Amino acid sequence: MSAPLSAPRAIGLVASREFLTQVQKKSFLISNAIILIAIVAGIVAMSIFGGGEEDRPAVGIVGGSSLNATLGAVGEATGTPLDITELPDADAGRAQVTEGELDVVLVPGDSGSVIALTESDIDTTLKTLIDAAVAQEAQSAALTGQGVDPADIAAATAEATVTVEAIDPPDPEQGERMILAIVAVILLYMQILMFGMYVAMGVVEEKSSRVVELLLSTLRPLQLLWGKILGIGAVGLLQLAAYGVVGVGAALATDTLTITGTAISVFAGTLGWFVLGFAFFAVLYAAAGSMVSRQEDVNSTSGPLMFIILAMFFAAFSSIDNPDATWSTVLSWIPPFSAILMPLRIAAGVASPFQIVGTIVLMIVVTALLGVVAAKIYQRSILRIGRTVTWKEALGR
Repeated sequence: MSAPLSAPRAIGLVASREFLTQVQKKSFLISNAIILIAIVAGIVAMSIFGGGEEDRPAVGIVGGSSLNATLGAVGEATGTPLDITELPDADAGRAQVTEGELDVVLVPGDSGSVIALTESDIDTTLKTLIDAAVAQEAQSAALTGQGVDPADIAAATAEATVTVEAIDPPDPEQGERMILAIVAVILLYMQILMFGMYVAMGVVEEKSSRVVELLLSTLRPLQLLWGKILGIGAVGLLQLAAYGVVGVGAALATDTLTITGTAISVFAGTLGWFVLGFAFFAVLYAAAGSMVSRQEDVNSTSGPLMFIILAMFFAAFSSIDNPDATWSTVLSWIPPFSAILMPLRIAAGVASPFQIVGTIVLMIVVTALLGVVAAKIYQRSILRIGRTVTWKEALGR
């Protein structure tokens, strides 16, 4: 008679069986291949069609006056570069404005005056730039008429500048950080919900087909429970890692993302928080699945878990605009909300090392406690076939 399997080996065999069963399915391979191709195609399309520069205002200037250089310098200095075209006469400018090739055409007149030809109206910012350039030209002309070199005035006033010292300077990476945060929230929500349900459905399938009775003739209930959770969790982690490697790699290769270090750290953090979030819900989904004998009854016991995951998702999305809000900070300390709010806060750069470590420890402790309760429910319910086990029966002594 063969010796009984040790607990680690038994759990490893169950986990290996669950993992191979999932990854060898044609539906799993085909669907993930399509998703990975779609991720790459979407990022490439974004880099091609969304990475271009904003349209510059197109301005035409009649004649070769110095207004051309002055207007260009004013535009560059104010962060609004212009496309400036020299035109031979006003008629040519009027034709290009009518055809939509130019936004406005400037026709220098007498005594420094300028006529602006436009189809309907001039953009407020563009009008301000033109006014400033025309005023500067008029001032230079007046100084020259008085025998003063405008260059000397410019040199004398060059150091009279305003230096901005922001108390809370804007983060130039904020936009990309928010994109990473949103992607992390969506992926975590989908993966935790989907693979948690896989655990519950797998438990019910084995119970309804009575395969569990055969398995439990050589395995202990807890070995079967933890083997299933580890095997299905490994599939979810592999899938999430594939999405992240392909997505982050394609985004960095196409310069859609430029914050390499942040992107990699957010990716690694998302994988870690998936492990914690999945473990939290997997033990509960396994317990919920063990209480029913038909797959159509799973929602009756696992419904509250889905509501909690949805609440986590909506809480995370509500805090995207202000991840450092007090309510978001407090909620991120509470398991299981930590699993989806902390990756967002880490991506946004507002989570302190103390909070990261503290929330991880809390998640592990709470998950371990829930694991003890879920294991008892699983042991008491897995062999009760034919009806739904009540919570009173599952939790009773």
